[in-house]
Amino acid sequence: MTPQPTAGPGGAVETVFRMEFPRVVAAVARIVWDVGIAEELAQDALVAALEQWPRDGVPDNPGAWLTATARHRAVDLVRRRETYARKLAEIGRDADLVTAPPEPPADPDDIDDDLLRLVFTACHPALSAEARTALTLRLLGGLTTAEIARAFLVPEATVAQRIVRAKRTLARKNVAFEVPYGPDREARLGSVLDVIYLIFNEGYAATAGDDWLRPALCEDALRLARVLSGLMPKEPEVHGLTALLEFQASRTAARTGPDGEPVLLADQNRARWNRMLIARGVAALARADAVASGPTGPYVLQAAIAACHAHAYRYEETDWHRIAALYALLAARTPSPVVELNRAVAVSMAEGPEAALPLVDALTEVSALRDYHLLPSVRGDLLSRLGRAAEARQEFTRAAELAGNAREREMLRRRAEEMGG
Repeated sequence: MTPQPTAGPGGAVETVFRMEFPRVVAAVARIVWDVGIAEELAQDALVAALEQWPRDGVPDNPGAWLTATARHRAVDLVRRRETYARKLAEIGRDADLVTAPPEPPADPDDIDDDLLRLVFTACHPALSAEARTALTLRLLGGLTTAEIARAFLVPEATVAQRIVRAKRTLARKNVAFEVPYGPDREARLGSVLDVIYLIFNEGYAATAGDDWLRPALCEDALRLARVLSGLMPKEPEVHGLTALLEFQASRTAARTGPDGEPVLLADQNRARWNRMLIARGVAALARADAVASGPTGPYVLQAAIAACHAHAYRYEETDWHRIAALYALLAARTPSPVVELNRAVAVSMAEGPEAALPLVDALTEVSALRDYHLLPSVRGDLLSRLGRAAEARQEFTRAAELAGNAREREMLRRRAEEMGG
């Protein structure tokens, strides 16, 4: 189990746990070629930080300190393998892998990015889709099993089992720590895109904790998406995901108030939206359109929806009819109750809350959304707009009870109070 962060000097340990841990794991995995062992060595480095920093002070570059500490331990491990070959059976490695693997041959499509190597490794087809996502969010996103469980509405024990089994599978199959080439790369691309998007979303609207935003996760996800765009210039979905993240990231500064409280889209000061990121999103979406040859993919559709918001300088100028139509296409392309909920919101803005309420009511029977806090939140908003304050209050109260993020919970409670007794 990953050591939980404690209050260190200046909050440095918490910062390292959330932001540097994935980079340390990725750097060490390139030496030991085993993500499970790499995570253990990174955890050892974190324990060392917890012991030494309060006594010796926080290093000038905490991330570099952790990486160097973990790498030294990784090198020691490799040397012990070389010296004590008889112990190889204890860590499940073959005799021909006692030394660190050589660097792969130079390739024009290669990416010298340990974090991206970690994503592709965690998205190996030997793992189930659920295991790929859980493992990558754990290793790259630095999320706890509890946070991952909340994000996917499954028990924490289930997530823990998925992660343990995934690491064992990768070790047993001797999966190489590398970005694959050719058909293997194409086969894993969909999972990689999904994982990058999920990591961004966890940073964009944290599922748990006291902070509404976790910018470091957004930055990592956006950087990886940009790298993928350079790697696969003919893949429209790669550009679509990049465009979507650029558009979403452009709103970051306007999504929280002075005290860190969430600010809803309708209330955001759009002058604070980052126009440079919006321009990058427009360019990425144009690249997706230019290379598209078949049906529009889900990330391109979502990017087109985000572009509608980005092009509206005032909330009242939003083209909700186009957004509702795009959500209908998205629902047909990738059926999902969450997509249907978002479509209902767009319909409410395009045609009024009375047109959307039946769509939302139908979703209350979907078991996957039973504990999804945004469902009662949306229903509460529709009831409020229809003048049904008492019912709206009940929905906002239930949404607050289900919300895992403290900031979001406070906002929903305020909305319930605004509905009166």
